[in-house]
Amino acid sequence: MKKRQMYFRMITASLMRRRSRMLVALLSIAIGATVLSGLVTIYYDVPRQMGAQFRNYGANMIFTAADEKITLEDVQQGAALIKADQLVGVTPYRYENVRIHESPVIAAATDMTSVQSTSPYWHIEGQYPSSDGQILVGAALAESFNLKSGELLEVSYTPAEMASGDDTIQDNILEFEITGILDTGGSEEDYLYISLSDMEALTGEAGDIDIAELSVSASSDELSGYADTISNTVSSVNARLVKRVTASETTVLTKLQALVLLVTVVVLALTMICVATTMTAVVTERRKEIGLRKAIGASDTSIIKEFLGESMMLGGLGGVLGSVLGFIFAQQVSIHVFSSSISFMPALVPITILVSVLVTGLSSLMPIRSATEVDPALVLKGE
Repeated sequence: MKKRQMYFRMITASLMRRRSRMLVALLSIAIGATVLSGLVTIYYDVPRQMGAQFRNYGANMIFTAADEKITLEDVQQGAALIKADQLVGVTPYRYENVRIHESPVIAAATDMTSVQSTSPYWHIEGQYPSSDGQILVGAALAESFNLKSGELLEVSYTPAEMASGDDTIQDNILEFEITGILDTGGSEEDYLYISLSDMEALTGEAGDIDIAELSVSASSDELSGYADTISNTVSSVNARLVKRVTASETTVLTKLQALVLLVTVVVLALTMICVATTMTAVVTERRKEIGLRKAIGASDTSIIKEFLGESMMLGGLGGVLGSVLGFIFAQQVSIHVFSSSISFMPALVPITILVSVLVTGLSSLMPIRSATEVDPALVLKGE
C-alpha cells in the first residue's frame, strides 16, 4: 500500500513541477475527449433526430387495398402492429367525385386531426376544419372558383344509381363553410377536404378507405419489417414504404454518420500528436534526471512506469473533463441544429475515460522509449 501511495505522490509531484507543459497536454486530451464524447452522443442520437426532421416531409408508409377494398377497421388493425412510441400518425383517405358550381372535382375525406401529424408541411391560410359542416379547399381550386375562407360552398354528389341512368334519384347536396385554403405547391391543391362523417352524409353510405398514410419514426430496416408484418397479418392491407422519403432519410443519415466518424478519428489523431509532442519535450527536459536515476540503479521498468503513470493520469483527468464538456457540446449542437435536446448516456462516461487513457498511453510510447535509451555516462558528462 505504501508503495502505491509513494508512486502516486511521485507522479503527482512530477506533473505539478511541469504545470505549464502538462496543462497543455491536459487541455488537448480534454478537447479530444470532448469532441469524442459529443460526436459519439450525436452519432447515436442522429437517427432519432433525423427521423423527427424527416417526419416534417410527410408520411413514410402507406396502406392500400390488397384485394378489392380496405376498411377503417383494417387500417386501425394494421397500425396497431406498430409500436405506439414510434407511430407519429395515421391518416385514412376516401376519394369521391363531387361537383361545385356544376363542375366536377375530387373530394378527399380524411381525419383533420391526424392529417396534421402525417402532413405537417401543409400550409393553411385560415384554419383546419374542426367540426362537421366545414371544408378545406385546395389553393388551385380556390383560385379557379374564386373561393375564400369564411364563404359557404355547396357540394353535390351524384349517387351511383343516378350516374348509371336512373333519373328518379336526386343529387345529394350539402353546404359547407370554408375554413381554410390549402397551399402546398403540389397535387394536394386540386382537392376538397372534408371529414369522413361529412363524406358519409354526402354520399349516403359509409364507403371504404382508398388509401391510408402513416408517419412512423423508425429506421428503414424497422419500417421494412413493419411493412412485411402488417401485409402478412392483415390480409386486406398492402403496406408499402414511400421510397422517396425512406431512401432520402437513409442516404442523409449514412453520410452524416460517416462525417461524424471521420471528424472523431481526425480529432483523436491530432490529440495523439499533441500529447506525443508534449511528452517528448518532457523527456528531453528530464534527461539529466533520468540519467542520474539510472546511474544509481533505477531500472528501465521503473522509468517506464513513472512516465506511463503520468500520461495515464492526464488521460483520466482529460477523459472526465471531456465527458462533462462533451455532453454540453452535444446538447448545444442538437438544440441549434435539430431544435431538440438529447438524453445523457451514462455508459459513454467510462468509455470516454478509457479511450482517453488508451490514446494518451499510446501517444507516450515513443517518448517513453527514448527515455529508456538515455545513456547515464553521456548525460552526466553534459553531452
